[in-house]
Amino acid sequence: MAYSRYSSRRTMINDDADYQKQFFDDRDVIQLMQYKTAIFYYPTEVEMENLETQTHLWNSSSRLHNLANKYYGYPELWWVIAWFNKKPTEAHYEVGEVILIPTPLHTVLAYFQRQGQDV
Repeated sequence: MAYSRYSSRRTMINDDADYQKQFFDDRDVIQLMQYKTAIFYYPTEVEMENLETQTHLWNSSSRLHNLANKYYGYPELWWVIAWFNKKPTEAHYEVGEVILIPTPLHTVLAYFQRQGQDV
């Protein structure tokens, strides 16, 4: 099932001369295809009424992929929990912190999919 967070992202060819000089010259690369920078939007207060949240007390053994597997059945959806809590990696969470697990998944993904234009 795994929905990719990149599925609605646009790509661009980076052929900037300064970028090329710094990163490409030693690798004999002329251009690079990369994702444009995303602008993230989060559920509004009204949209939050359509969501339920489970709480999880972060501990030293907590892992986003384990939580995604437990609540969504797909460990590769770890990024949904990270996005919703506005903390992109496990290093951003502290032991004892309460984090929110948004459900239902199809509603959460619908809110994520309406992300705005890339920069």
